[in-house]
Amino acid sequence: MSVWFRQICIRVADLDRSIGFYETLGFSVTSLNRINETLTEAILENPERGGWLQLAQDTAIPTPINRGYAVFKIYVYTDDCRKHWHAAIAAGHASTQPPMELDRWPYTVAYLTDPDGYTVELVQNTGDDAGRDCGFP
Repeated sequence: MSVWFRQICIRVADLDRSIGFYETLGFSVTSLNRINETLTEAILENPERGGWLQLAQDTAIPTPINRGYAVFKIYVYTDDCRKHWHAAIAAGHASTQPPMELDRWPYTVAYLTDPDGYTVELVQNTGDDAGRDCGFP
């Protein structure tokens, strides 16, 4: 028997604004559901690569979202870190670190801030095994 992670769900203050941010990075909304009178959820993914990011807006919860210290960052893997970073910046989203090559690993990374203040790390494997689905060694 095996186990794996498939998705994570984060709270957002404005679902449409957050969807727009993640669509800028190349994700598509594959599901949008009104759960009850105050809660709406959207699933964003790249259907060809797998993994979901679920966004939940609950209008009964005050905004801005109190993120606390639980979520450190959201990793977004890409085949072109610079392209997606530039697209996000051109769309008016905030960056905390432009694309840079890492010395320790064969990766290019960049950091963005999504509309609710979550840190998003764009990760591109630039090594001999570029394109494989994994994190840092």
